[in-house]
Amino acid sequence: MAGQFQAPKGVPDYFPPRSNSFLAVQNAIGHAATLAGYGYVELPVFEDVNLFVRGIGESTDVVSKEMYVFEDRGGRTLALRPEGTAGVARLVIEHGLDKGQLPVKLWYQGPFFRAERPQQGRYRQLQQVGIEAIGAPDPALDVEVISVADDAFRSLGLRNFNLMLTSLGCANCRPEYKEKLIAYLEKLDLDGETKTRAKLNPLRVLDDKRPEVQKLLDKAPLMINELCDACANYHREVEDLLEVTDVKFTPAPKLVRGLDYYTRTTFEFDHPGLGAQSGIGGGGRYDGLMSSLGGNDLSGIGFGIGTDRTLMACEAENLIVGEKSLIDVFIVPIGDRAHQLAVSLLQQIRAANLRADMAYGDRGLKGAMKAADKSGAQLAVVIGDEEVSNSRVQIKNLGDSSQVQVALGDMVAHLIQVIRQTEQS
Repeated sequence: MAGQFQAPKGVPDYFPPRSNSFLAVQNAIGHAATLAGYGYVELPVFEDVNLFVRGIGESTDVVSKEMYVFEDRGGRTLALRPEGTAGVARLVIEHGLDKGQLPVKLWYQGPFFRAERPQQGRYRQLQQVGIEAIGAPDPALDVEVISVADDAFRSLGLRNFNLMLTSLGCANCRPEYKEKLIAYLEKLDLDGETKTRAKLNPLRVLDDKRPEVQKLLDKAPLMINELCDACANYHREVEDLLEVTDVKFTPAPKLVRGLDYYTRTTFEFDHPGLGAQSGIGGGGRYDGLMSSLGGNDLSGIGFGIGTDRTLMACEAENLIVGEKSLIDVFIVPIGDRAHQLAVSLLQQIRAANLRADMAYGDRGLKGAMKAADKSGAQLAVVIGDEEVSNSRVQIKNLGDSSQVQVALGDMVAHLIQVIRQTEQS
């Protein structure tokens, strides 16, 4: 029977054993970032609302429809963070990181918030891991950012994901392209809401998933065909470097991310096993964001990878990620003296970097062994009054039920040996 309270709609709970897999996904992306020299930052969960209005774009759905905005007791208007890039840019500017060695390479993780209609894999509290590299307009850096995500997915065992890639041009070539696109859209028989979107943010219309709209856009001008020479050369180099690093990609000329700050390299990873909400992460270059927030005019590139979505992709491929059990060793004490010794042994086992638990409460041998079996531990350490008196313990393999008696002083070494042998086999 459910209790009086439930989690807010669109906010998933994670608990064992699935939370083990969630952590494994999060750690895999963070590890890939760390290997590439990205330092960890912890960002505020809420910021001045104008950071996102100015940084993301007032006409975007994220800002105009999806932000959680509130006023605090001091009368300040704040917003729960809907994404991480604007917050990282603010941090870099505020703390002068852009005045040191460039590029500044940072990564972050945690919850982000969007007030949208919850769907499978589309949450109001979504979990992400992101990286940002600020201060070097270099195609090699674009490829590094993309490769970090690709490496993270592959380290988890994922194989059926796709990388979609395009260029959104720059401040020199995009205005002329937008005029061409607007002129094309004005001739189409669009519904009222889409017409409004076409006026405010015409590129977003290209991202409309409705088949009837896509049919109308069949001959729409595409940014990739309108790039200036500098952007075209930059994009060719990105594609060439991806091929050199053996990162497979698909040209996606209609790809449009939902944030206004993207320029040049823009990409998205999707996984067909997730259905309609197939995106598992993406990002791109943002060459004007830093200056728009009052910082130095530095180029940047980054990504946001959905931890929730990546976990779902792993499940769609039937991958087992993370530890299947929470512990390695379970202590079964029988009697008061054994119970007291078990508390001391727990600390010794954990000090050896093994995960350990014990049967708490006044349980008999049968009940304690049942708890050991349910724990998922590989080994059980059984201690009774006789074992306490003889300074020995019984170690039972819960997989094959074999059992050996070991001197108390040799217990930890024996546990380590058995578990390491199992890991190597």
